[in-house]
Amino acid sequence: MNNILVSGLINLETTLRVDAFPIEYSPVCYPFFGVKSTISGVGFNVAKALSTLGDTVRLLSLVGNDPAGRLAFQEMETLKISATYVDSQLDQTPQSVILFDSEGNRQINVDLKNIQDQKYPPELFNKALEDCDMAVLCNIKFSRPFLAMAHARNIPVATDVHAISNLDDQYNQDFMANADILFMSHENLPDEPEVWARQVLNRFRAEILVIGMGAAGALLAVKQDRSLDHIPPVKVRPVINTVGAGDALFSCFVHDYLQTRDPHEAIRKAILFASYKIGVNGAADGFLNSFQLDQLAREYLN
Repeated sequence: MNNILVSGLINLETTLRVDAFPIEYSPVCYPFFGVKSTISGVGFNVAKALSTLGDTVRLLSLVGNDPAGRLAFQEMETLKISATYVDSQLDQTPQSVILFDSEGNRQINVDLKNIQDQKYPPELFNKALEDCDMAVLCNIKFSRPFLAMAHARNIPVATDVHAISNLDDQYNQDFMANADILFMSHENLPDEPEVWARQVLNRFRAEILVIGMGAAGALLAVKQDRSLDHIPPVKVRPVINTVGAGDALFSCFVHDYLQTRDPHEAIRKAILFASYKIGVNGAADGFLNSFQLDQLAREYLN
């Protein structure tokens, strides 16, 4: 399988099931089995998904020396994800609270604590990058210096800038400019996804662009063959919670693309993987292994 470096956020995630949005005021509620706390965060989610698919993952992140940070280390040990490159220098481990309803709507609240003020040790990054097939650099601030460092060693970079609305977005500019594989969401786009995709590929170095479109599937744009394809969704099982669907889509695409070098096959597998994932509650749960994914592909992909 693949050797993949993942640099990104780890946080303690709490999900809360609500009846509907907007939320009607009530002084107390009792959503039995509707509250769940787990280790999550984009970096952790991607690392867990890739590891479940069979890849060897080196996860780089920053956590606090606190109960949430210690829980993160315990979870990595349970999952057999190496914690060698996770540094506990923060004052507190980041946290998130996610409200979701039965219609697939969700509101994500992320408290990054002081992680955006911290730097990850560059010598640890260089060590972790050895013999890697790809660097997955999530758009957290401490990943930014690694973009140029990965290219200097001819390691391809994949990143997801999530919801974005401007090609000149100051925070995400470096990530968009340096990604070989670039993912983003359709949610805040100022143009139709097809129009936006052409603008992105004309401006940046990315050879492959994927725009996740939620219940509408995804758009795949490939610079080499100038293709622009809309891939429809696949419904595998009832939707419980859509949080983490984008991380699942991104992870599976990276995994399959490194195996086949075929972006068209990779996106179809990734949509299937993400569709299965949202049948559970929690951004870091519901991942198929490679054998299960292949079985599902034989059933759903012709």
